[in-house]
Amino acid sequence: MRFFFHIAYHGQQYAGWQRQPDVLSIQELIENALHKVLKTPTTIYGCGRTDSQVNASQYFFHADIAEPFEYDLVYRLNKALPSAIAIYDILPMEGTAHARFDAIQRQYDYFLHTYKDPFLNMQSALYLYPNLDLAKMNEAVKLLPKYQDYRAFCVHPDKNEHTLCQVSEANLYVNPAGDRIRFNILSNRFLGKMIRILTGKLILIGRGRLSVSEFENHLITREIPKTLTPAYPVGLYLSKVTYPYLDLPARSSLMSPKQDTEWLKL
Repeated sequence: MRFFFHIAYHGQQYAGWQRQPDVLSIQELIENALHKVLKTPTTIYGCGRTDSQVNASQYFFHADIAEPFEYDLVYRLNKALPSAIAIYDILPMEGTAHARFDAIQRQYDYFLHTYKDPFLNMQSALYLYPNLDLAKMNEAVKLLPKYQDYRAFCVHPDKNEHTLCQVSEANLYVNPAGDRIRFNILSNRFLGKMIRILTGKLILIGRGRLSVSEFENHLITREIPKTLTPAYPVGLYLSKVTYPYLDLPARSSLMSPKQDTEWLKL
């Protein structure tokens, strides 16, 4: 029978979601835990790839489990997994529901702070630029839903079948002190390092190193900038995945905008 697993993970110590040789990934850790608990090799299929050190406050994968289990699999898996990975729900699914191909929307949040804080360095990216022009950054963010082709903000555009992304919403939030910033974006799909590249450009705009019109020109012409410098991975969270038949709230609320009521929308 096919099951969807609702999970979250802190990815800073790992080489992303996907299993790779010679490095430790989230997928490998979970497959090893399933093998240990179920006593049989089990392949899992995630809702998407996340880069090395990137986090997920909501993530889904599916697995086919032939033998029925009557014990608490959520409990046993959480006991077998490191503290950086949490299993929240195991949901029986009908037919051939697919964690990756059936997803209709994904939401990401990028968090950064502009002052040194030892209690944020595992959750948010540090950029020591205390006077970012938030109004200009917000101008650029508001342009994103107006365009569909993100070829200019992808590391390997020609490796994709196409570079179209239906960005339905993009917002910038700030705390009252103006020294913590959250960039939120929703789309049906994202390209390789697209959000980190966009965030890097937003930081340049905030520093006065890039104009909003120059930023928009890349969206219009699809011309790839001479330099693509992605923002640090540590601040990025896959925060919501939605299916036509499944729309669960994220269980992890540490960096959730709904939980942190101090966020002010620009």
